[in-house]
Amino acid sequence: MKSPQIPSNEYAPYFKRYIDLVSNVSLVEALRNGEQAIPAFYASIPDSKLHFKYAEGKWTPKEVLLHIIDTERVFCYRALYFARAENASLEGFDENVFGANCKANTRSIDDLIEEYKTVRAATISLFSSFNETTLLKGGKSNSNYSTVRSLGFIVCGHEIHHQNIINERYL
Repeated sequence: MKSPQIPSNEYAPYFKRYIDLVSNVSLVEALRNGEQAIPAFYASIPDSKLHFKYAEGKWTPKEVLLHIIDTERVFCYRALYFARAENASLEGFDENVFGANCKANTRSIDDLIEEYKTVRAATISLFSSFNETTLLKGGKSNSNYSTVRSLGFIVCGHEIHHQNIINERYL
């Protein structure tokens, strides 16, 4: 299954913007593409821009990267929960609370990139373990229905979305 083939009833309308950013490739291939692209992208950001905020209340590139990592962890938990449970229903998470408590700016970019790589390796392993039946299972989070496979593509599109914002507003 490739992202353009996922029916819109497998995810909340809000997430269409992320799924639409993913290339016409399999889920594992999309995850592997990010595994290569994201570390290289963040390593290329000049040191002078790593603590830059384009507006009051916005995140720095370091905070954005940790937001991507945190979100990937949350969405993988959702995927795992939906894959293993029946009638799964989870609460949402507040990315702004996570961001306010992340302390990303006290860490080196190399440390954040290594954390990203570790999380992505686990994500690839998780989604590679799911068969077609499991990928079609779903549940609710934050009162919205999602399938396991849509969550994987959302992870991929979410990081592309933030990479695009950094390119447009930070660099």
